[in-house]
Amino acid sequence: MTTNGLRLVPPPIQLADAPLPDWSHVVRLSDDTGLLEHARNAIVRREHGYCVDDVSRGLLLICREPRPTAQLVGLAERYLAFLTHAAGSDGGFRNRFSYGREWEDDPSTGDWWGRALWGLGTAAGRSAVPWIRREALNAFLIGCRTRSPWARAMAFAGLGAAEVLRADPRSAAAAELLGDAATVIGLPSAKPDWVWPEPELTYSNPALAEVLIAAGDLLGDEPLLRAGLKMLAWLCREQDHDGHLSVVPVGGWRPGVPKHRYDQQPIEAAATADACATAAAVTGDDRWDEQLFRSVAWFLGDNDGQKPMYDPLTGGCYDGLTVSGPNVNQGAESTLALVSTLQHARTLATRSATRPSGGLA
Repeated sequence: MTTNGLRLVPPPIQLADAPLPDWSHVVRLSDDTGLLEHARNAIVRREHGYCVDDVSRGLLLICREPRPTAQLVGLAERYLAFLTHAAGSDGGFRNRFSYGREWEDDPSTGDWWGRALWGLGTAAGRSAVPWIRREALNAFLIGCRTRSPWARAMAFAGLGAAEVLRADPRSAAAAELLGDAATVIGLPSAKPDWVWPEPELTYSNPALAEVLIAAGDLLGDEPLLRAGLKMLAWLCREQDHDGHLSVVPVGGWRPGVPKHRYDQQPIEAAATADACATAAAVTGDDRWDEQLFRSVAWFLGDNDGQKPMYDPLTGGCYDGLTVSGPNVNQGAESTLALVSTLQHARTLATRSATRPSGGLA
């Protein structure tokens, strides 16, 4: 921006700039069946139907709300019913449900299975409604009978198991699933320039570190906790670009190859916020709050495009950050990523206000 030949530098983003979580667009995308997946701008695209991935995220975030409204509780009931309908008797889950109310796949253990267990575990551990907690726990215990060969599916499921364990440390089924998830993910590499346990960074990378942190904490495994923290700290350094968050984009990053910066997805910023919030809670180290704040700031415009990633008129989040700016479609995944990160911002603001230093910038 220039005025009279002078370049004006916008003021730095403050934590106080973060709005409260806005559920308006989540409500717009929901109907009496579940949560519709896609939107064109802010208009629901019914032809794409529903998916367990997004319904699970919706249930999870509502159950994170300390004082959900009656409207949100009603949505949680709907989302829980959708997930129990998606469950197979062997523990797998279907994922895709058409607007014509027909399943388009069979139960299996892809990412959606893990996200279903994450949502159900969070509902079982945190919901403000007793019967939702009971029904969610029943569905979680059926789903955790099986395992997935995929690291990210196991990471998501492990995070659900962690939620159950926090509520009931005696849950042997949750402890076993959490331990198995950590085993599938593995430990950091010994290479100083590439500590990640995989040969490349793809998607939902922070969840892998987060589940090791949770497993180390809840299962009393100090080396595992240190491994998860090491992975997350390294990932945060890799995702730093000129002092702001630059998340791993579609296409990923691999050693020895220059990083490309687009297309970045809101869900990656939200996953970074989740993992940093868990690290801060487990360690009590407020240095993780700075990394969490960078995730919040990414949505507010402190990103590689220097563009806000949400629409304050709709409450929706843009679907991606491209080389030409935001993709202005506002689907469920992106909008839920925004809501999730703003939930963390609300908690961070409360915590920062009590610090003698006056909190974060």
